[in-house]
Amino acid sequence: MEGLQAAMIRSELEEVVGAGHISTDATERLVYSTDWFWLPQMWLDRGEALRKPDFIVRPGSAEEVSAVLQIANTYRIPVVPWGGGSGSQGGALSICGGIILDTKRMNRIIEIDERSLTVTAQAGINGTQLEWALNEKGLTLPHYPASANCATLGGYLSPRGTGTISTKYGKAEDLVLRMQVVLPDGHILRTPVVPQHAAGPDFFRIFLGAEGTLGVITEATMQLDYLPAVRLLRAVLFDDLGAAIEAGRLIMTRRLDPFVIRLYDPRSTASRIRKILGYELEGAYMVIGFDGDADLAALQEQKAMEIIDRLGARDLGRGPGESWWNHRYDFYYPPQSLKLPWMYGTTETVTTYDKIEKLYYAEKRAVEEGFKDWDIDFIGHFSHWFHWGVMVYTRFIIRNPPEDAQAAARLHNRVWNTAMTAVIKHGGMINEHHGVGLKLSRFMRRQYGDAWPLLERIKQALDPSGIMNPGKVGF
Repeated sequence: MEGLQAAMIRSELEEVVGAGHISTDATERLVYSTDWFWLPQMWLDRGEALRKPDFIVRPGSAEEVSAVLQIANTYRIPVVPWGGGSGSQGGALSICGGIILDTKRMNRIIEIDERSLTVTAQAGINGTQLEWALNEKGLTLPHYPASANCATLGGYLSPRGTGTISTKYGKAEDLVLRMQVVLPDGHILRTPVVPQHAAGPDFFRIFLGAEGTLGVITEATMQLDYLPAVRLLRAVLFDDLGAAIEAGRLIMTRRLDPFVIRLYDPRSTASRIRKILGYELEGAYMVIGFDGDADLAALQEQKAMEIIDRLGARDLGRGPGESWWNHRYDFYYPPQSLKLPWMYGTTETVTTYDKIEKLYYAEKRAVEEGFKDWDIDFIGHFSHWFHWGVMVYTRFIIRNPPEDAQAAARLHNRVWNTAMTAVIKHGGMINEHHGVGLKLSRFMRRQYGDAWPLLERIKQALDPSGIMNPGKVGF
């Protein structure tokens, strides 16, 4: 956007947020033109031009968000909500230009209720800073995503994110009690005071997983817990991946309440566990943890180890389990994180226990056989467990992708097409916690089938002008 119209729109936006909170600087617009999705990172690396936002706007309140959205509706300008920019799915890319709505000025803790164990905060607050404030009172928001150092509270909720200890405490969507949301037309609403009731349908959940396509989350009330008295961690090693999955299933269905089960497939054990933790092992490496009251945690661990022993695992002791906990985020940050010039992607999915092992091997076989000419590496771990099933965090790695940007993009998308086709065919979801964004948008209609037109009607009703994060989540 250039010329007189851009100048006029900027003047209107400045009246809302102030001249100091809006930018059209070329360098800043370039910074906001990519998140952690591999494709735009590669595109930038190859010297290709990325579509940049026209305006970066930093509102300080829900009222300012409302006014910005009203301006955007008037001029039919796309609006992309932006938290910490740590997403890996292209959900925050301004593929149609328009306004990047950076929420990080909305970073206040509004209330910590130590009686009800809740915190109410603005959606732009940084996750780690929020956690520090809670820890000072002996409390915790038990989410713990690897992205916490850069992600925001709104970024936790918008893609239905999962944290490291979700196996006991639930996902971000399980922890949220109430939200303030600004609708695409600028209307500000608050959801009911409590999330579980019988006063009509639970409408507020349509904003969880919408990734800014149905409105902007500006505030949330989250459930807290006390910091646990103990965290008991240990590692075990299985010769057979199927036996390890069965152990996790039994621990969950017997309601032993682990706060974490992290199970690495043999390929990950031989590569990532060796590289990051330094253990030379063969087999399926499992970390299991129990927390809370010391006596209860010890009893739960004892019962879990009886199951693990019965299924033939070798107890590696507390040291390797605690080492994993202390280095659990090292897998995702430099120098250990995957990076260019390699091509890589995280094709994580979730399904029920009766399907998960077959799905894992079907996806692994499809990717490895379909791209063996590229010497593709396929690794995975099972990391977020439920009473009914488990997610598998799978990754593909190609160490010598094409130099040409267009050719690399085509190869990347072919791998994703192959992986997601296998996932959907074998009863999995295209994603469990990273979100849909741009990367997986094209699979939404296939995933939802006959239900997809209902989602389209909701989008049309709430955002008839189509300004909210276009091109994402299938819209």
